[in-house]
Amino acid sequence: VQLVESGGGSVQSGGSLRLSCAASGYTITNYCVAWFRQAPGKEREGVAAIDNDGSTRFTDSVKGRFTISQDNAKNTLYLQMNSLKPEDTAMYYCATGCRSTAVQALGPLRYNYWGQGTQVTVSS
Repeated sequence: VQLVESGGGSVQSGGSLRLSCAASGYTITNYCVAWFRQAPGKEREGVAAIDNDGSTRFTDSVKGRFTISQDNAKNTLYLQMNSLKPEDTAMYYCATGCRSTAVQALGPLRYNYWGQGTQVTVSS
């Protein structure tokens, strides 16, 4: 299983980026995908996920600014990030492959497979 993120980069505050996560060796399902981020010195944080019932979940700090989606034909997960802020600066990771759907969707223990990450840097 391989997950490859792309689309990261450096943008100014207020800008937008779209992250992609291309999967191979595994078919992404609708209810077991998520994006996480980790800033230096901080714990990995769940940013956005698609939950068991198909609904989306977002951490409070990105609600209204980020959207999560997927293209099943391309087996690819996306994270659209708008109105970026300096505090969004982090390494962003995609995750899939549920260990247990009993674990909440933004929790890292839910997922078996992780990408290597793509860096997002937002300057003020």
